[in-house]
Amino acid sequence: MIPVVTPARMAEIDAAAPEPVDVLIERAGAAVARAAVEMIGGTYGRRVVVLAGPGNNGADGWAAARRLRRLGARVRVYSATDAGEALPAADLYIDAAFGTGLSRPYTPPQRVLPDAPVLAVDIPSGLDGLTGEALGGPVWPAPRTVTFAALKPGLLFGEGPVACGITTVADIGLAISAEDLDHCALMTDADVEPLPPGTGATHKWHCAALVVAGSPGMGGAAALACEAAVRSGARMIHLSTSAEAGAVSFIEAVRSEPPLAVDADRFAVCAAGPGMGTGEQAAKRLADALALDLPTVIDADGLRLLHDPAVAAAMDQRLSRSVPAVLTPHDAELEAMTGSRPGPDRIAATRAAAAQTQAVVLLKGGPTVVADPHGRARVVSSGDARLATAGTGDVLTGMIAGRLAAFGPERLLDRVAEAAHLHGRAASAVGGARLLASDLLDALRTVTP
Repeated sequence: MIPVVTPARMAEIDAAAPEPVDVLIERAGAAVARAAVEMIGGTYGRRVVVLAGPGNNGADGWAAARRLRRLGARVRVYSATDAGEALPAADLYIDAAFGTGLSRPYTPPQRVLPDAPVLAVDIPSGLDGLTGEALGGPVWPAPRTVTFAALKPGLLFGEGPVACGITTVADIGLAISAEDLDHCALMTDADVEPLPPGTGATHKWHCAALVVAGSPGMGGAAALACEAAVRSGARMIHLSTSAEAGAVSFIEAVRSEPPLAVDADRFAVCAAGPGMGTGEQAAKRLADALALDLPTVIDADGLRLLHDPAVAAAMDQRLSRSVPAVLTPHDAELEAMTGSRPGPDRIAATRAAAAQTQAVVLLKGGPTVVADPHGRARVVSSGDARLATAGTGDVLTGMIAGRLAAFGPERLLDRVAEAAHLHGRAASAVGGARLLASDLLDALRTVTP
């Protein structure tokens, strides 16, 4: 995982650096210079314009300028505070004006060649390092950004992904602690644990999942969740759904109708909510499922039932017995759960929801954030906008349930984040401008280790 730290925490890490500031600046300048050489394909005779601010970001820019001059580039450095209205023509502009600590609007000068590439130092100047929102003025979009020691939320959220382009995290010797990494980190492919292999002693009920889903006309949601659970680690599915849900295309599931009458000891996990409806009968079905005291993933209609008295009582009983739950809202569902929509700081909003509900909360979006009641968070950026398609959330619900069936509830935060990461990777594996939720099911075969 790649650590993600707030600008405030980064300032503390900078202040506690074990080496002098000028040493760190030279290392940062070297990293910026290397990226610049890669972007312009060499240095001899290349024109580079550096926009340098008054702080350490500007010092990084000056250090990079000195190195590029020694390598043969023609470099001119301009002050970010009095550069004038326009910067001269260049093969590359280096934005070293202001970093992630900027908290006021900033308007950079114009560029004579606005189509020439920009290399941003730490973050494109004018972006909020915490939220990725523009602070008021225009921002130079950069095809590449070099940041230091750790990612900052502003690189990942809001306008950050588009404005920053490809982001490289350069190690300049700052100490990122294990606590910082555990507190918030970006998931990568290397962080996804392969599904455990079967053994001669393993039987299908060893990794069984109960799915409580579907209602009249909504059998498809149940089918997507069931198949995703099997493809993600479950070996046996029991689907509890109403007869009126109609035919469910996933024929491998054992199927029963409400009222729920199962032996909870046979299951590792329960997934509830997809296509369930929000009426009185749906609330009773969810309350019955929660009363089984299984680790439970709640999505879709189930989230809108959390305020029902019977459901709320069942959740309270589970909390008193420390039975884990996973809630997977999008923005509107989070508002229905907590009374407020997430603000620009989506990590803070997810942490607050997890603390309020005492559950692991997965806030869908670009990127997705997963947080637990202890304040630990994971960021997942593997997906794209095509996942805002009907049924993809049902697939994610099944995937989380499948991984919990395979691994158990230990390391719950990371298991949920792994599922979300694979969900995004499956979407990336599907070509075309649009995807169907069912496309993800086949793609899971190619992306699940």
